[in-house]
This record gives sequence, structure tokens and C-alpha cells, in this order.
Amino acid sequence: MHTAIVFLPLIGAFVAGLFGRVIGARASEVITTGLLFVSAALSIMTFWDVAINHNALTIPLFAWFDSGLFKAPWALRIDTLTAVMLVVVTVVSSLVHLYSIGYMHHDEHRPRFFSYLSLFTFAMLMLVTADNFVQLFFGWEGVGLASYLLIGFWYERPSANAAAIKAFVVNRVGDFGFALGIMAVFFVFKSVEFDTVFQAAPTVAGKTFHFLSWQVDTLTTICLLLFMGAMGKSAQLLLHTWLPDAMEGPTPVSALIHAATMVTAGVFLACRCSPLFEHAPFALQVVTVVGASTAFFAATVGLVQNDIKRVIAYSTCSQLGYMFFAAGVSAYGAAMFHLFTHAFFKALLFLGAGSVIHAVSDEQDMRKMGGLYTLIPITWGLMAIGTLSLTGFPFTAGFFSKDAIIEHAWMAGSGVGFYAFVLGVGSAFLTSFYSWRLMFMTFHGPHKLSNEALKHVHESPNVMIAPLVVLAVGALIAGFAFKNYFIGKHEHKFWGDSIYVLEHPIGRHDVRRVEMGSLTAQEADRGDEVPAPERAAPESDAGVHAEAEAHPPVLVAFAPTIMMFLGFGFAWFAYLRRPDIPAKTVAAFPTIYAFLLNKWYFDELYDAIFVRPARWLGRLFWKGGDQQIIDGLGPDGVSARVIDATKRFIRLQTGYVYHYAFAMLIGIAVIISFFTYLSVKGGL
Repeated sequence: MHTAIVFLPLIGAFVAGLFGRVIGARASEVITTGLLFVSAALSIMTFWDVAINHNALTIPLFAWFDSGLFKAPWALRIDTLTAVMLVVVTVVSSLVHLYSIGYMHHDEHRPRFFSYLSLFTFAMLMLVTADNFVQLFFGWEGVGLASYLLIGFWYERPSANAAAIKAFVVNRVGDFGFALGIMAVFFVFKSVEFDTVFQAAPTVAGKTFHFLSWQVDTLTTICLLLFMGAMGKSAQLLLHTWLPDAMEGPTPVSALIHAATMVTAGVFLACRCSPLFEHAPFALQVVTVVGASTAFFAATVGLVQNDIKRVIAYSTCSQLGYMFFAAGVSAYGAAMFHLFTHAFFKALLFLGAGSVIHAVSDEQDMRKMGGLYTLIPITWGLMAIGTLSLTGFPFTAGFFSKDAIIEHAWMAGSGVGFYAFVLGVGSAFLTSFYSWRLMFMTFHGPHKLSNEALKHVHESPNVMIAPLVVLAVGALIAGFAFKNYFIGKHEHKFWGDSIYVLEHPIGRHDVRRVEMGSLTAQEADRGDEVPAPERAAPESDAGVHAEAEAHPPVLVAFAPTIMMFLGFGFAWFAYLRRPDIPAKTVAAFPTIYAFLLNKWYFDELYDAIFVRPARWLGRLFWKGGDQQIIDGLGPDGVSARVIDATKRFIRLQTGYVYHYAFAMLIGIAVIISFFTYLSVKGGL
């Protein structure tokens, strides 16, 4: 059963990719979608068996690498962390496949599209079921390849090609660090298998190595290199620039890759490697700062975007920041909980945006929409549910997971934890504002479409609406249904040995950590004391708690909800009550608006630092090195002179006998003259 989960999508990819032209587009759609639904059903059964009934297992498939100390078998690691990701990947992918049948019905290359979708799903499943770092890297690069193919699916568009190349190149930067991290893991631990590395992590904690003139912490270096890979794949600050441009791909691609699956691979990596990160406190601080900064940065940029898909893309970037700073304060369960709930409401929003784009003849600029809620009420209602969950409306899925992350940041009792808390609360306000701004600009106010376009506005077909309904149900109830397992009273039993779990005893107490394999389920429920792994003492800053509390202050607990309502109120006032305010605000603060609209000028900065110097250097080597020096001395120099001389000598070869006879006479005359001269000179 578990093997089928992984390889059924690969079978579908091969069938659609190799035989799509023979069996036709409809058969390719049905086969790939059907296999994905079977895989999703098996994943749900696996989740129940592994996560709820605690029957984790490892399934060896075959020996892959075996050379001296380097051994990397191919095996499927099925624990709770994997089971959660299996459900997320297969359920969202199957719904996206179904949705794509309606959304892509006009495209003549549907077999290729569905083949790419299934290939991506297979690579993602290989990633989350990996039992060692090399196998994980295979899946990691596989999803990178599939994302390149899907982003650039409409390759006739120069913008799509540019976006695909940009995503590929930026991810290679992160993957370079990731590859170095894997090499460092093998160099230090003499193994790449998770169990071996994680069990040996405490013995390496505190050890250093000499680099240039510094003594560098070994585990900190390894974790930072691994996190570099996570930054690229999950579009964190500095390596985030590819994600918004990736919206050039078809909307189902945005929902599958850039909302619920591929971009969460970095969060999965951080949680999978929690045994390493827990012994590298500085690395955790870096993760916290980068995650919190990303959450705030992306939220500010989302305020001014006008493309409906780009707003949701920056929202994805921001929510991934929440997940990372949760992992940074050791709240891995909360990070995975938000990953789980986010998959539902963000896929819902992306597919809902696709439904809007489908309804308005492929228009994506929200400034040209408005008043659509009466024309496509079902899409409006479903996107409203996704927006409520994203903004953290009470008792929706996002309410439970995002609030838990912000509370964990407060309870961390450290300087970086307080930094994450402040930016997390601020981002909650911005998230609410730009999310409701999207809803109001798209669905409310006066109609801005042309009369001709309004005539063609229509609700999406059932094959597109049905997946939205399923996702809407998840966006409403997934948080309440699973909170006790992911972050509540069953948390220790639920996660088992798959990640580190924070324990919060009732009352004021230091946050304690349950080490993997150190507590039985019964001991965890009793709250038995377990010594935490050594970590650097949290920095004491003014206004920051020296100790964390199990129950944060009321204001802290309600801060995200307050921000959610404030964001809604500001958006309602600015876009419905007083629609002249946005234009006046832009006119009053043009510099700030340009700064946000241009995404903090990161693209321009990278262009100045990397692109232009690289282009200048390439031109120097091309014009100066290749053309002037190499070609000048070679093909255009000595070689050219030889060719010129050869051409002149060739003219002597006319083929006429009298020419050759004349040349012979001239030669004889020259020879006789020469010897005559010598004899006369000698006689004198």
C-alpha cells in the first residue's frame, strides 16, 4: 500500500507523457487523476494507521549507493511527519488534477500538462518519504525540475520562460548550500541515514572545527547549510524573488506547487532535521529571524499588488515565514500544523482566483474587476471562507495554527522570540488588510469590466467547483479537528519520534523539550521531567520574559484576532466606505508606495550586484578575451595570414602547360645567373 502511494503518480506521469498522443487528452486526464485519487485514499489510510494508531515503519526497497562507508539505501520512511505530508501532497494534488480538467480544457497540450503534474507529485512524495539525505536530495531536485517544467509550461510566452529560468537559478543557489550540508553531514557522521545521524547528534554538539582563523561550531555550520536549501525552496527572504514570478504558470500549478506542496519542503526539512537544529541554538536563532522577517516583508509587499495571483503568492511567502519562525523557537508541531491548515485555505484561494480568472476571460488585474459577487456567488463564498481562514477568523483552521505560532514565539522567552512575536502580530494585521482588499476589489464595489466582458462572466463548471468545496471544508474544520493532535494534549503520542516536541506544563514553568525517543507515551502524558538538550541561555532583553509561560497573557493570546478585525476594518473603510482613500494615500506617500510596489527593490539590487557585473564580465571575456585576443591571435591572426598567403600561392596553379614551361624557363635563367655570378666573383 505504501509503495503504491509513491509510485502510482509516476505511472500516471509515464502514461500521459509517453502515450498521451495515442490515448488522447481525455484518457490522460482520467488516468492521472484517478491514480492520484487512489494515492490520496491510501495516504489517508496511512495517516490513520501511522499517526493515530502509532504504527510507524520503514520499507526498504533496494540498495542504492554502497561504497565503503558511504551507504544510501532506497527506503520509504513512514512516520507521523511523513504521514502528514502524504495527506497534504496527495489530497491537494488530486484536487488540483480534478480542477485542471475544467481549467485546462481548452489547452491542446493537456497530456503533457497532466504528465508534469503527476511527475511533480511523485518527486514530492519521494522527498517526504526519504530515509536518508541523499534520497531526500533526489526528491528535492525532482520537484525543482518539475516546477521548472510547469512554470514554463506555456513556453511560447517569453515571460513564462524567464520565470521558469529564474526559479531554477535561484533554487540552485539554495541547493548549493543544501548539497554542501549533506556533504558535511557525511564528513562528520560518516553516514547520511537519518537514524544514524540524529542519534549521534548529541555527541557532536559543542564540537568545533578550524576554518581560516576561526573556530566554527560544527552542527551550527551543518544546520545553516541545510537551512540555505530550505530558504531557496520555501522562498524565504533573500532567496524569495522567484516565487511571485512563478505565477506565470497555469493557476493550478500555482495552487499545487506554490501554495501547498513544493514551497513547504523547506519547512518539512527543518522539522525532519529538528534533532540537529536543537543542538545548534544559533542556527535556530537565524531561522527565527529569517522567518519572521520574511513574514513581515512579504505582507508589506502584498499590500500594493494588483495582480490577484501575486497577492496570494506574497501571502504564501509570508505564511511560510510563520512556519519557519515557529520551527526557530522549537515549536515544530505548530509549524507543521500551520503547514497542514495552510494547504487547505491557500490552495482554496489559488484555485478560487483561477475560477475568477476563468470567469472574466483571463483578466488578472483586480483594478479591472469589481462587483463580481452577484455574478459568481459560489466562487465568492468559497474564497470568503479561504480568506477568513487565512486571516485567522475565530475557529477556522488558520485561527488555531497561526495563533499557536504567535503564542509560541512569545513563550520562547528570548530576544529573537520577541522579535518574531512582534513581526508576527504586525503581519497578522497586514495579512487581514491585503486579503480583504483582494476580496473587496474583486467582488465588491462598482463593475469595472467592459460591457462585453460582463456578458461572458460565468460561474465555473462543477469539475472546478467541487475541489473548492472540499478545500473549503478543510479550511473550516481542519484546525479544530486536529489541534489536539498537532499541538494539544495528544501531541506527544501523535508525533512520536518523528520530531522534537515542546511540552508546556500547566502554570508558570520553563518550556521543556521532549527529546525523540526519550519518553514513552505514558510518561509524556504524566508530564515526567526530561532533561532538555543543552542550548544557549536565551538573551535577556528589556520587556522580554526571562521565563516562558504555559499560558500567555490575555492580550498576547488575543493579539492576532484583534489584528485580524483591525485589518478587516481598515480594508472595508478604504475600499468600500471611502474608495478615494487609496489614491490619496499613494499621492501622499509616493516613495513608500514605490518602495513596496517594487518589492523593496530586491530585484533591482540583485540586478546591480549580480546580473550587471556578470554581464559586464561576460562581455569582457567575449569581446576582449575571445574576439580580440583568442580570435585576434588565432583565427583572425596567424591562421588568417596563412590562409591569405595560401590563396595567393594558389593563383600560381593555373593548370596551363605554357605557364608551367614559362615558370621553368624563368627558374633555369635565375639558377644560371646565380652560378655565373658566383664564378665571376670568385675569379676576381
